[in-house]
Amino acid sequence: MNPLEQHLTDLRAGGRKLLVPYITGGYPENWTELVGGLAEAGADAIEIGIPFSDPVMDGPTIQESSSKALDAGVTPQEVLAALSQLDVDVPLIAMTYYNICFQMGHENFAKELAKAGVTGTILPDLSLEESHEWTKQANARDIDSILLAAPTSSDERLKQIVQASQGFVYSVGLVGTTGERSELAQSAMDIARRVKSSTDKPVLVGVGISSPEQAQEVCEVADGVIVGSAVIRRILDTGSIDGAIEFVADIRKALD
Repeated sequence: MNPLEQHLTDLRAGGRKLLVPYITGGYPENWTELVGGLAEAGADAIEIGIPFSDPVMDGPTIQESSSKALDAGVTPQEVLAALSQLDVDVPLIAMTYYNICFQMGHENFAKELAKAGVTGTILPDLSLEESHEWTKQANARDIDSILLAAPTSSDERLKQIVQASQGFVYSVGLVGTTGERSELAQSAMDIARRVKSSTDKPVLVGVGISSPEQAQEVCEVADGVIVGSAVIRRILDTGSIDGAIEFVADIRKALD
C-alpha cells in the first residue's frame, strides 16, 4: 500500500470512521490556515481542490470558490508551492481536472505533487481506460490515484473501478454535481453497500453529504465521508474560516 491507503486502513482497523473535508486551494486568502484548522478539528485527510475554469463535477458552491481563486490569480503551481510549506499530520489529496495534469505533463505533475507532500489524487474526468500513464507516474512517487464509483455503474464496471482505485474508493452519493442537500439520497446508501460488498479498501461517500446527521447515517454502511460544498458554503457566507472548522469538528463528534 502507498502511505494514504495505509493511513486510512489503519484508522479504520482501529474502529474510526473516516472524515475527509474538501477545500479550494487559494480561497480564501488564508486558506493554508484552514488546512491546519481542519486537521486539528479531526480530519483524517484533507482534499485540496486545485482551481480549474471548467470544473464539470462541481456544483455552484465549489464553482464560486474556484472562480474567486482564479480571479485572484491563483495558479496550480502556487497552490502546490503553498502546500509544500505546510506542516500538518494528515495526508493531503489533490483534486483537480485532467487538463492541468496533461498540460504540466504526467511526470512533471507527479513530481510537483510529491514535492508538495500530496499522497493522493482525484482526477474525476480521467477515465479508467485512459489513466494508466498517469497512475504509472503517480505510483512511482507513492501517490494514490482515487477513482470514482457512480450509482449508475454496472456491476462489471464497478468491479473494475474498485480494483483499480487506490487510497480509497470514492463512492458518489448521487447522480449530479457536488452540492448541499437537505436529505441524504438513498443512492448514497445503495452505492456504499455495493462498493463495500466488492472490496476491502476504505469506502468513502461524497457528494450530497451536508450535515453531521447525514454523515453519521451514511457511515452506518460506509467507512467514511467526504464533505465539500457544506464546508465551502460556510466560508462564502461569512468570509471566515472559523465556521468551516467548527462544522468539521461537529461532523467528527457525530462520527465518533
